[in-house]
Amino acid sequence: MNSGASPLVMIEKLSKSYRRGDQEIPVLRDITMTVTQGEFLALMGPSGSGKTTLLNLIAGIDSPDEGTLMIGGVDIAGLSESELSTWRANNVGFVFQFYNLIPVLTAIENVQLPLLLTSLPHRSRREHAVAALEAVGLLDRMDHYPAQLSGGQQQRVAIARALIADPVIVVADEPTGDLDKNSAEEVLNLLEDLNEAFQKTIIMVTHDPRAAKKAGKILILDKGVLACPL
Repeated sequence: MNSGASPLVMIEKLSKSYRRGDQEIPVLRDITMTVTQGEFLALMGPSGSGKTTLLNLIAGIDSPDEGTLMIGGVDIAGLSESELSTWRANNVGFVFQFYNLIPVLTAIENVQLPLLLTSLPHRSRREHAVAALEAVGLLDRMDHYPAQLSGGQQQRVAIARALIADPVIVVADEPTGDLDKNSAEEVLNLLEDLNEAFQKTIIMVTHDPRAAKKAGKILILDKGVLACPL
């Protein structure tokens, strides 16, 4: 983490509830926190504590009921759906537990997907994808299909896809949850390298204390309330 960096994410008194029939279920309550540029933050807590909901709010996938959510000086809670979609495409890279790769596309084709909605020509998209795959050490697997790759390799392809548009924030939801110990370590080391070498801001949800130790800061959520940082 760059201790001298300015705040990138500023959250104040944020709350979120969901409805289940006639019942309102509070998920997050009065969350106030900041994430600085270049920080590697781990969000931990028991199942149902609101970790993924908070991650989705920061990523612009969901909207808060109350509170302020500023990212890079933009109040994303105030954006329309179309504005939010554009903002996400330009600012957020996503890494999921189960990779979300398209089986009929090769590694390099999967990595190029976020650029298909841009005005970049095919040659430029491919050049960007090659560079992203090289960054995660999978250039020699670029023409392989997901079924021809190990779990760890598939997750590295997913990380390359998350990086291709040079996002402001990389959000990772249990990125090692479906990996064996060795593959998990490789993916965590890659995230750590991206944070340290390229100053990528990473916000990771994890249940795994070993994964959380890679982060520069750990925050605990419990029953929708932010506990003291570790």
